[in-house]
Amino acid sequence: MSWINRVRNALPFMAKKETTAETLWHKCPACAEMIFIKEWEDNLSVCPRCDHHGRIGPSERFEHILDAGFILLPTPHVQEDPLKFRDSKRYPDRIKAARTATGDQDALINARGAIDDVPLVMGVQNFAYMGGSMGMGVGAAFIQGVNEAIAHKCPYVIFTAAGGARMQEGILSLMQMPRSTVAIRKLHAAGLPYIVVLTDPTTGGVTASYAMLGDIQIAEPNALIGFAGQRVIESTIREKLPEGFQRAEYLLEHGMLDMVVHRSDLRDTLARVIGYLTPRAAA
Repeated sequence: MSWINRVRNALPFMAKKETTAETLWHKCPACAEMIFIKEWEDNLSVCPRCDHHGRIGPSERFEHILDAGFILLPTPHVQEDPLKFRDSKRYPDRIKAARTATGDQDALINARGAIDDVPLVMGVQNFAYMGGSMGMGVGAAFIQGVNEAIAHKCPYVIFTAAGGARMQEGILSLMQMPRSTVAIRKLHAAGLPYIVVLTDPTTGGVTASYAMLGDIQIAEPNALIGFAGQRVIESTIREKLPEGFQRAEYLLEHGMLDMVVHRSDLRDTLARVIGYLTPRAAA
């Protein structure tokens, strides 16, 4: 019996008939080390060797950040394929494939819950859903999250991860930028905090709108954050950009972020920040 078969048979957390090389190991995209899937998941999808932060979806975020008993908000209904867009595939076919792959109705999911018994509304963008792209559904979900926060007089926290606007919706996608900006002004008018956690990657129209308008800007380590790509910028200005340009640590050093926080510390950091920003009830 080979050593891999001995390891497979010794693992109590996985059904033997489902145990394969693919279900046992995860290859870190940063350092190329092979890590047990169980170790990877227990470490919040962060590489224990090089500290690379892998991309995770809404369900993992909610479970990690929120107290037990949070409530998922229903995904707002919007018109699908308003432009009858077709490239190599029909847009409805791409939506169907994304929903099948992720189990989500669109790229932004909201939940109402609490951190250490302090209430909040939290939104999470899923990069696995068409690159987290911002379309009418994402815009409607963002406004839903803001309105829910206002209704319950609590902060709105959003985890961004997006490649930008959704090209299949054209100008209707770009219109979500001013819509989200107006929603944030409503949140501010209500005296409620708006906190942004930028994760890898946050780019394009999302960066140019609600991702950079937080009262507090937090990012995960080494997250890619920017508007246009580095090669596009270099070809435009005809200059070589600095090392680490558009990474979270570079943006923190140049004043565009308030802090860079390891994923394992995010829950405690958010609890502390919300405590600072949320008015306390009179005793």
